Amino acid sequence: MLERFTKSAREVVEGAAGRAERAGAVTEEHLLLALLDLEGTRAAFALAALGVHRRREALEGALDEIRRRGGISRAEAEALAGLGIDVAEIVARVEDAHGRGALATGRTPRRRWSAGRQPFTREAKAVLERSLRAALARGDRHIGDEHILLALAAGPGVVADVLTEYGASQADIERVLGNGGEGRARTG
Repeated sequence: MLERFTKSAREVVEGAAGRAERAGAVTEEHLLLALLDLEGTRAAFALAALGVHRRREALEGALDEIRRRGGISRAEAEALAGLGIDVAEIVARVEDAHGRGALATGRTPRRRWSAGRQPFTREAKAVLERSLRAALARGDRHIGDEHILLALAAGPGVVADVLTEYGASQADIERVLGNGGEGRARTG
């Protein structure tokens, strides 16, 4: 599938792998952060148009907080609160006993692809598969960085929730990108 990726999409995958060196595996979060590093691409255009670039620091803080809560998004925490479960209290008690970040997610696959390459989590692989479907749905012959962004926003998952929270839902991104030709920046 990677042979169908444009230069900018490959840059996202390589950037995510670079960010994942300490984590041990490439996650959806790494893919999003690598997208935020790009300039002059369709995804960069969409993220800037939706104001996500301006709020990058806050977005990264939201991802850190979710990681600290063991991967529970704000919406999930609110749903649990409706059932009488105080996620903040649970996190505080666990951190009192085991230290800050004790619930932080850091799942890694058991096998590595090959020496020198970071493995992808199941969720990150699913994003790349959805990016192919996004490209096909838009009638595009190649997978670009914009398709990876659309796949992240299509969720499910914490990254999709955070994107939506910061004004970049799948529908918002589709609107900014148009139906294949509008707002096109460098794609390859």
